[in-house]
Amino acid sequence: MKIFHFNIGLLILLLAIVCLLPACSKFTEVDLPSSQLTSGSVFESKSTANAAMVDVYSKIRDNGLLTGSNSGLSNQLALYADEFQFYGPALAIQAKFFNNSLSATDAAIAELWESSYSQIYAANSVIEGVGKAVALAPADKQQLTGEALFIRALIHFNLVNTFGRVPYIKTTNYQENKTVSRMAEAEVYALVKSDLEQSVIFLPAAYIGAERVRANKWAAQALLARVCLYMQKWDEAVTASSAVLSQSELYKWPTDINGVFLKESLATIWQLMPKTGVENTYQGNIFIFLTGPPPSTAISASLFGAFAANDLRREQWLKRVTNGTSTWYHPYKYKEKSNTSSSKEYSVVLRIAEQYLIRSEARAHQGNLSEAKDDLDKVRNLAGLSNSVANTSEDIIEAVIQERRLELFTEFGHRFFDLKRTGKLDQVLSPVKPKWETSDRVLPIPQSEISLNPNLKPQNAGY
Repeated sequence: MKIFHFNIGLLILLLAIVCLLPACSKFTEVDLPSSQLTSGSVFESKSTANAAMVDVYSKIRDNGLLTGSNSGLSNQLALYADEFQFYGPALAIQAKFFNNSLSATDAAIAELWESSYSQIYAANSVIEGVGKAVALAPADKQQLTGEALFIRALIHFNLVNTFGRVPYIKTTNYQENKTVSRMAEAEVYALVKSDLEQSVIFLPAAYIGAERVRANKWAAQALLARVCLYMQKWDEAVTASSAVLSQSELYKWPTDINGVFLKESLATIWQLMPKTGVENTYQGNIFIFLTGPPPSTAISASLFGAFAANDLRREQWLKRVTNGTSTWYHPYKYKEKSNTSSSKEYSVVLRIAEQYLIRSEARAHQGNLSEAKDDLDKVRNLAGLSNSVANTSEDIIEAVIQERRLELFTEFGHRFFDLKRTGKLDQVLSPVKPKWETSDRVLPIPQSEISLNPNLKPQNAGY
């Protein structure tokens, strides 16, 4: 796999050099003296070790599965599923996502794969570098190791949901990595869960800084809750989500949905900071359009029609654009398309509303219907909706999936993943996607990677 053809010392050196740039200095609030730009010393200093870790976060923000730009899951899987209608050029890669006509040779597929494994490699570099450090304090070692484990689990979780069977990479050793094989999805999930459980132990409850851009114990616990939900471990999903929701001094349920995506929102568990202090989110930049017809994407008719007329999310998280004869809607969770005098919005990856919906669904599976409805109604009520009329376990679960569609739309592929894990991809997408096939439940493994490492065979069915 060509993404692992790196020298560990060179990578750490590059991490440190990148963090000398103004954008990284703003992010980390540290400077790296030139005397420390060597692989042997980066992890011996708390400031440079932190800088190396924060550079991993910046890579996630800018590239790969979780970037808010056009190439990330928020945009591509919204097109791939049923959240977006595409209006851009017929030859654009977004058209292939929208038409479910991707191939293993598409450069965009290779970029998703390579960026993700590069980020995993960087996280493993932190784990190994911190583990070998002599001068770094034990508490700092645990913090950094916990963050890197969280990142490693997060990226692998999204990879397995996007590509199906994937390798789980836990080392920077080139000889091992160049011949890895793909694992069963259940095995990947078990390793994700194990990394997160260790991360929860290592990470402190408090955030580093006030902006929730470095993972803490509750960020790892929140992701663990999601993983347990996908694994159908209902008891563990309830335990993990409840652990997060019990932190009432740290996390506050919002009173106004317009404030949910502001950078200072206390409903945020973990978010990605923009490059500079005047930028906002990639999502706001690419989703918002000011005149019609849309240059690229707009909310699909089916998603718009799923909102009740009195749903505040339809009013405040969607924005109407008309040219006098036609009307379109774009996502308006993030309100800022351009730079502002200071950043107002960060890219929110984990937030409290999802935890209530995780716990509601898991409780319904447990047969705890009363409390499942309480969690569901908390999300509905904030959106201005009355309590759900669902009464049976099956009806509550269905209501939660519908609520997730309305609450989490265009956020990192939630809709596609929900349809996939509940076995409803064909049922929902076949009627609205003319080229949809059952094999489209996963993206193709990049042909360039299979050519480098034949152990990645066989290619996913349908490609």
